[in-house]
Amino acid sequence: MSVAKIVELVGSSNKSWEDAAQVALNEAIKTIHGIRGIEVTDMTAKVDSKTGKIQEYRVCVKLSFGVER
Repeated sequence: MSVAKIVELVGSSNKSWEDAAQVALNEAIKTIHGIRGIEVTDMTAKVDSKTGKIQEYRVCVKLSFGVER
């Protein structure tokens, strides 16, 4: 029998939503071992009101990893 734990994080990037997810994952692997997968649960962006261009991409991700015994 295995047990997994879920942690929710928000990552941001000025490049893309994919990069924002990778930023969150890169930070998580510094302290969480055995990450098995991520689920992107929300994607948002900060928009420059003057230019109408996206300034920052943000994603909320859920990371799953095994609980060590």
